[in-house]
Amino acid sequence: MGIIAWIVFGLIAGVIAKLIMPGRDGGGFILTCILGVVGAVVGGWLATFFHIGGSVTGFNLPSFLVAVVGAIVVLAIFRMIRR
Repeated sequence: MGIIAWIVFGLIAGVIAKLIMPGRDGGGFILTCILGVVGAVVGGWLATFFHIGGSVTGFNLPSFLVAVVGAIVVLAIFRMIRR
């Protein structure tokens, strides 16, 4: 899947990750979207590398779930570092 698709998925995944893990992160909506993009790209790369999550190509449910999980993980790591 192309990097542009992971960026789009990341923007959406960042917002969903914030809804799943509410709290004060500092940085607001922009930082949440950036963390979502980073999480989606890293999650997509890891899922492809380890062959996890089925077909992680195109705009489909497995790709979207990988992006959301990646965004949640990056948001959790960001919160641990900020404390």
